[in-house]
Amino acid sequence: MTAEPITAASSGTWKLGDLPVHRIGLGAMRLTGSAAFHLGTPSDRERSLAVLRRAVELGVNHIDTAAFYFSALRSANELINSALSPYPDGLVIATKVGPYRDYHGEWGTSARPEQLRGHVEENLRQLGRDHLDVVYLRRMRQDSIAEHFGALAELREAGLIRHLGISDAEPRHLAEALAIAPVVSVQNRYAVDRPDPVGDEVLRLCGEHGIAFVPFYAVAGAGGERGATAAHDDALLSVARAHGVSPAQIRIAWTLHQGPHVLAIPGTGDPGHLVENVAAGSLRLTEAELTRLGEARGRRE
Repeated sequence: MTAEPITAASSGTWKLGDLPVHRIGLGAMRLTGSAAFHLGTPSDRERSLAVLRRAVELGVNHIDTAAFYFSALRSANELINSALSPYPDGLVIATKVGPYRDYHGEWGTSARPEQLRGHVEENLRQLGRDHLDVVYLRRMRQDSIAEHFGALAELREAGLIRHLGISDAEPRHLAEALAIAPVVSVQNRYAVDRPDPVGDEVLRLCGEHGIAFVPFYAVAGAGGERGATAAHDDALLSVARAHGVSPAQIRIAWTLHQGPHVLAIPGTGDPGHLVENVAAGSLRLTEAELTRLGEARGRRE
């Protein structure tokens, strides 16, 4: 008899504002191809649609996307709309604005504050929604985010956005945003093989404020937008062997062990990897294993 697959409920639950989500979610960027944006081979459309539907079947109720997640032939938002609309109750879709790409896929400069409404409306149109559950302001190297975040706060007051988040943020940016409007989540690059004192401090501050911390590239590691890394240190490989799971699953498990407010959004366009990623939410690492992984991380500094 085939065992029932582990569902996202095994990872626990956190609230993005008033929206409860399982701590294992799905990042949509990989749905568009073998690597991010115009890199790699465009995805098989039916396979990507199947991944989205299977994710919901497995209890995933938090999907992270953006209008600028598109490859030569695929758009993440269009895939989400086609696969899941009409959307099931309780599904939370988070998107981000700030960066943008033209129709050829070339990156533009960061949007000006007055352009952000157009970014929000483009996400609404692509997703077929009348409001967005969570919108992140993705900082694009600007020193202050006050003007940009203030523009999104106005759209929240207008009812186009339910909750706000920030991405690529330092502690000062979080303080700046909180002085303007509530922040329900912070999305930063963060991984077991990427020492980051600033990220550690943001993670801690988020915990103190009851804000979700949502790492990206936690599985990809140094691979980043190119895709999952194959570089795993001895400590990570040893822990993976002890649990009889893949290194990617240990990366996800380590991420979730950084605090009850930490959410994981591993991205994949592979149905098998999706099942493994969701199952990683059930892994429980020992204190000794966490210490060993933490020491290995510290040696990379």
